[in-house]
Amino acid sequence: MSKRDNTDSCAELLKAWLARRASAETLAWLDAQLVKISTGDKRALFVAFGVAPRKTGKDDLSLSDDEMASASETRPGWTPQQWTVDQAARTLLVLSFPADDAQAYVATLDELFRAGEVSELVALYQALPLLPHPESHVWRTTEGIRTNIKAVFCAVVHDNPYPSEQLDEERWNQMVLKCLFVGAALDPVIGLDERSNPELARMLVDFAHERWAASRDVCPELWRPVGLHADQTALADLKRALDDGTPIERQAVALALASCPQPEAKNILSAAPELVEQIQSGEITWSGVAADCYGS
Repeated sequence: MSKRDNTDSCAELLKAWLARRASAETLAWLDAQLVKISTGDKRALFVAFGVAPRKTGKDDLSLSDDEMASASETRPGWTPQQWTVDQAARTLLVLSFPADDAQAYVATLDELFRAGEVSELVALYQALPLLPHPESHVWRTTEGIRTNIKAVFCAVVHDNPYPSEQLDEERWNQMVLKCLFVGAALDPVIGLDERSNPELARMLVDFAHERWAASRDVCPELWRPVGLHADQTALADLKRALDDGTPIERQAVALALASCPQPEAKNILSAAPELVEQIQSGEITWSGVAADCYGS
């Protein structure tokens, strides 16, 4: 399937979801906008994008299991379980704008980004994995990672396959580290384990040392990327946290040690057989650690 065909398939799926949730009046308005936008009418796009929530409402999209499965089949990694109706409509509007000319398409998106308020930026960043010309949106994604607006940052990093597919290692590592700085969970970061690397592990260990030196807590999720690439320094830190950490820290460290290929990791973990048993039974998971950390 070509990139254009894939974009069209995603648009058709969004239309189907909206057709099951929106009123006839709303659908008539949306269809009229799509016709205008498909001709390359930028003004129609900007106006419709801005007023969409007033036309569609802001209810949760509340996708069924079958609808979520269709999303994943249509675009691997696409996980819109947290999307709202207006976000789906805004994405559909953007996908309907002609994209044959990559430079013109990206320039139009840049105008939307520059003028966007928070909810508009969230919708745009959530749509990244669906947009044509994916290689052209790396700079814009980097800008989203730099933002001080947590909702916008989370739209980039949570349930979004685009960063793991397109960012280089340096940008990826900075994104993961910033999650810990701003208190954004790591568990919803798609590709977290696959993109973990020795340099990221080193950065996170250094960050943990800084936190300890300032007598501050270390987020238990920090150890997840560390475990996969732990060196001797990291193993010593993991042992320290396993020996002296809170219950949730010990669970996280046990998971990290269980994923570590170093033989010494198993020796350290053998001191906590009850945690090993809970990991093997599925009682302890990274999703559970994240839920305990962030109260979700």
